[in-house]
Amino acid sequence: MWSRDFVLFFTARTVSMLGGAMIPVATALGMLGAGYTETEVGLALAAWMAPMAALILFGGVLMDRFTPRRMMVGADVIRMLTQAGVGLLFASGRPALWQVLVLSAIAGAAAAMYVPGVAGTIPRVSADVQRANATLRVSEAIMQLLGPGLSGALIGFAGAGVVFAVDSAGFGISALCLLLMRVRVPASGEEPVLVRLREGWREFRARTWMWSVILIWVIFGITLFGPLIPLGSAVVTSAFGPAAYGLVLSASGAGTILGGLVALRVRPSRPLAAGGVGMLLFALEPLSFALDVPLPVIMAAHVLGGAGWAFWSVMWATSVQTLVPADALNRVSAYEIGGSTMSVPIGQVLAGPMAELAGKQEVLGFSALVAVAGCLVLLSVRPIRTVRRAAAVSA
Repeated sequence: MWSRDFVLFFTARTVSMLGGAMIPVATALGMLGAGYTETEVGLALAAWMAPMAALILFGGVLMDRFTPRRMMVGADVIRMLTQAGVGLLFASGRPALWQVLVLSAIAGAAAAMYVPGVAGTIPRVSADVQRANATLRVSEAIMQLLGPGLSGALIGFAGAGVVFAVDSAGFGISALCLLLMRVRVPASGEEPVLVRLREGWREFRARTWMWSVILIWVIFGITLFGPLIPLGSAVVTSAFGPAAYGLVLSASGAGTILGGLVALRVRPSRPLAAGGVGMLLFALEPLSFALDVPLPVIMAAHVLGGAGWAFWSVMWATSVQTLVPADALNRVSAYEIGGSTMSVPIGQVLAGPMAELAGKQEVLGFSALVAVAGCLVLLSVRPIRTVRRAAAVSA
C-alpha cells in the first residue's frame, strides 16, 4: 500500500487535516474571545460550509475536465492564501465579522473544488481501498487528537492568528505533495456541464442505499452536526474554560483513532449495517453536552462517539469507492458529499436562535435523540442494511 504516490497523498491529507482540526477551535474560541455571540460563531462556520455544499457538484464535474490533481493543487493554494488572510486579521486585532465571512466563503468554495477528488484518488493510489481509508482515518484522528489541544495552547500563548497561519502552511505543504504525485488521470468530460451533472445524478439516483443515507444525513445536518460545535463549545467554555473544549475535541480524536484501528482489522460482509451500529455511539457526544456532567465524563463520551463516527466513515467511504464505477466516481462523490453537507450550514445558523428560545443544553439533548432515531432508521432500510462488501475489497 505504501507506494510513492500513496505516501505523498497520505502526507498531503495528514498536514491539511492537522490544520483542519485546529480551525474549528480557533474560530469558535477566537470569535468568542473577540466578543462575538454563539450565533455569530455559527455564521462564521456556515460561511465556509455553505459555498462548499453549493458548489461541490460543479467541483465533481470540473474534476473530470481538468483532472483531480490540478483541481486539488489549485484549491490548496487558494486556501493557503485565505487562511493566511484570516490569520493576519486576528493578529492585527478584532476582525470585522464580514471579513471573516468573506474569507471563509472563499475557502469553502475552494474546498468544493478539492473534496470530490479525494474519493477518486484513493482507489488509484492503493489497491486495498478499505485499508487505505482506515489508514487515512487513523491519521486524521491523530491530527484531531493533537490539533484541538495544540490550537487551544497556541490561542492561549499567541492568539488565534497563529493557528490560521499554521493551517495556511499546511495547505502549502499539501499542494506541493499533490504536485509531486506521479499518478495521472486523463482529462475527460468534454460534454456540457449540465449533461455531466445529469449523468452523475442518474448514477447517484440508481443506488437506493446511497441516497437513503444522504436523506438521513440531511436531517442530521440541521439537527445534529450543525448545532454541535457552536453550542457545544459555548457549553464547555462557560462551564470549564476555553482550554477544556480543546481537550474535548482531542478526546473525540482519540476515539477516532480507535475506530480507525478497528476498521483496519474488521471487514464486515455488510459494511453499512455494521457502520450504522457503530454510528449509534455518536449520540453520546451531544448527550454529554446536554447533561450537567463532569469534564472527564464528557471526554469519555467523545472517545466513544469518535470511535463510532470513524468506523462508520471508513465503511461508507469504502462502499462508495468500490461500488461506483471509476469514471463516474468524482461526480457521484460530489452528489453524496454535497447532499450530506448542504444542510449543516442551516443547522449552524439556526443553532444560536434555537438556543435562545429553548436553551443550549435542551437543543443538544434533542440532537442526541435525533442521532439515535436516525441510526435506527438507517438500520431499518433494507437497501442500506443489505449492501455487501465489494469483491475487490475482499481480495
